[in-house]
Amino acid sequence: MPKPRNIAAVKEITALFKASNAAVLTEYRGLSVAQITNLRTALGPDTTYAVLKNTLTSIAAKEAGVTAFEGQLSGPSAIAFITGDPVEAAKGLRDFAKSNPQLIVKSGVLDGRAISAADVNALADLESREVLLAKVAGVLKASQSKAAALFQAPLSKTVRTVEALREKQAGAEAA
Repeated sequence: MPKPRNIAAVKEITALFKASNAAVLTEYRGLSVAQITNLRTALGPDTTYAVLKNTLTSIAAKEAGVTAFEGQLSGPSAIAFITGDPVEAAKGLRDFAKSNPQLIVKSGVLDGRAISAADVNALADLESREVLLAKVAGVLKASQSKAAALFQAPLSKTVRTVEALREKQAGAEAA
């Protein structure tokens, strides 16, 4: 018979899985409490880094429909539940792991699809959502400016041609 606190914990973890658009499974063996606190700060306010019991996490993942962590929940495991920009969280994990090699990224799930540790690192190499949106906006603005210049070109060319004809006619009448 499951204990009421375990049932509540499974419900809470399931809710975290369902509310997140990404989650990254890590192994934190050898990290101190202070280092884990620093990691939580580095991940930002849109990411919840939780040290969880493997059996409860496995049950909650199944209930949430997440199959990415099957067979990987062993040893000291923690999951970063990401509700914001997954690129920023992946960068936080990568940068923290560079200075703290005890943190090992095992795998993840992004928008319901399983991703490997290499995919998490590739995600960290992307530019942030805001930068990518700014680049798209710049391209769109440049395209609009080119289109406006293209539409104005025939009109200005016509005006120059008419003006040249007027000058030629005025020169012919004066002679």
